[in-house]
Amino acid sequence: MKILQLGKFYPIRGGVEKVMYDLISGLSKLGVECDMMCAETKGSGTVRDIDTGAHIHSFHSWAKIASTTIAPSMISSLRARCNEYDLIHIHHPDPMAAIALRMSGYKGPVVLHWHADIIKSKTMLKVYEPLQEWLIKRSDVIVTTSPVTIEHSPALARHRSRTLCIPIGITGLTEDIEEAPSIRQRFAGKKIIFSLGRLVPYKGYKYLLEAATMLPDDYVVLIGGEGPLRDSLEHMRQSSGVNDKVIFLGRVPDDMIPAYYSACDIFCLPSVMKTEAFGIVQIEAMSLGKPVVATKIKGSGTAWVNNSGVSGLNVDPGDARQLADALRSIGDDPELYARLSAGARERFHSTFTLDCMVNQCHELYKTLIK
Repeated sequence: MKILQLGKFYPIRGGVEKVMYDLISGLSKLGVECDMMCAETKGSGTVRDIDTGAHIHSFHSWAKIASTTIAPSMISSLRARCNEYDLIHIHHPDPMAAIALRMSGYKGPVVLHWHADIIKSKTMLKVYEPLQEWLIKRSDVIVTTSPVTIEHSPALARHRSRTLCIPIGITGLTEDIEEAPSIRQRFAGKKIIFSLGRLVPYKGYKYLLEAATMLPDDYVVLIGGEGPLRDSLEHMRQSSGVNDKVIFLGRVPDDMIPAYYSACDIFCLPSVMKTEAFGIVQIEAMSLGKPVVATKIKGSGTAWVNNSGVSGLNVDPGDARQLADALRSIGDDPELYARLSAGARERFHSTFTLDCMVNQCHELYKTLIK
């Protein structure tokens, strides 16, 4: 069995790329020969061997147009190599990968991994829609990351009979015992709320800042990440009088991320748009038994990932009062906190481990490869 994961970018920055990388790594450990093809966001493009024996083929990007990376050499390479593969697993949304597959002449089975609907750019969707419809029809099976997508995606409405859910899975984080104590010491006597993500509109950070104004002084909110809204959020922080209650951490180095998860009491995902289709950060927090406060975005899987009342609490998107009340409900009630903490850890281990995702994909491949 030789499988190709096709789509998105290298180096790994977002959830889709991480899923692709984790699949080639996990499947390789099962003895499945795997490659990954993607655009190189920086650099000239190259082939990389990872420690499990899988290969990453990245292709030089000429430009980025409407969030789509243009890497023409991906087309010729896939056309030349496609017959080496027993199955191609393509990740959506990524027009460049779809174009490469369409022009490759590949005749074998295709798994379409539908991570999210395209909603950010209506112009791009209008141009891409014919190719998207071809991709849906070309695929043998469509995989979504949550059952919510199957139910609510307009593009998949006529294809539900061949759509199934395989939740994203990760390797659980390990409790940090070196750096986390110093973080807790820095905020001694405080209940620490942690959030991690790009500072962009759909993440809803302005509502978390508004919520912070309603929290008592024994709460502190730590926000990790960079983005175009940094200056406006900083201005909002200063004008709202929460300088000591909200701390912008900037980009958190990879080796420090477990420390902040370990140090926090509650994780918060305040996103407000369907662009947030899953929220991998939620399951990272759950793996360490941290209760999650997230939002009930219509058509998004975020509220399914965080099972309200089991692993945390979900509130209406864009409602700072509800956000503050949920954070206080968990932080001020030790009994509720303990129950949600245990529920978060249990939900992670039952549904969102890397082994769960890899094994389900492996079993799916076996049904498609004759």
